[in-house]
Amino acid sequence: MPKGNKKAVSSYSIGVAAEAIAAAQFARCGFDVSVQYGANQPEYDLIVSTRDKRDDWFLKISVKGSQDGSWGLTQSYLTKGKADYHDAAEVWLRRHGPKTALCFVQFENVKFDEMPRIYLATPAEVAKRLKDTRNGQGDSILYENHTFGSRSRYAGTSERIPEEWLLSKARIDGLLARFQTGS
Repeated sequence: MPKGNKKAVSSYSIGVAAEAIAAAQFARCGFDVSVQYGANQPEYDLIVSTRDKRDDWFLKISVKGSQDGSWGLTQSYLTKGKADYHDAAEVWLRRHGPKTALCFVQFENVKFDEMPRIYLATPAEVAKRLKDTRNGQGDSILYENHTFGSRSRYAGTSERIPEEWLLSKARIDGLLARFQTGS
């Protein structure tokens, strides 16, 4: 929720804005972008491809928008009455197919005339980050930059998205190359 007296934008609107901004940034980096519209989109929102006419040089992009500094990803994979965050991350990871990447768009503390912060990661990178949260205890939430408060069992522990996840042409090219070689 935005700080101060600002009214929160609906999660639907944040999702639409995140997808549009992600598509624009991929196009701005020189990639072809196909947007998948409609209800019940399977696994991804965008397809990003190169213009070198090789059909296999593409990424499926699942876009996640947020306005509160975090993204809830694996809550639905937690077994009722048992908070096994590592297992939930593994189940979530297995639901992502090859050549899929996650694009995280963060609107928290971003003025209307500024660009949100955008990150790009593989499902494996995200699952590892989720498992490493809270000194390795894991969590279902990916935090952009969060320090647990004094009432928390993990008081003073900080979580931060790795800088190398920042969206850039080099990051996209690197993921494309990794997915194409299978590494």
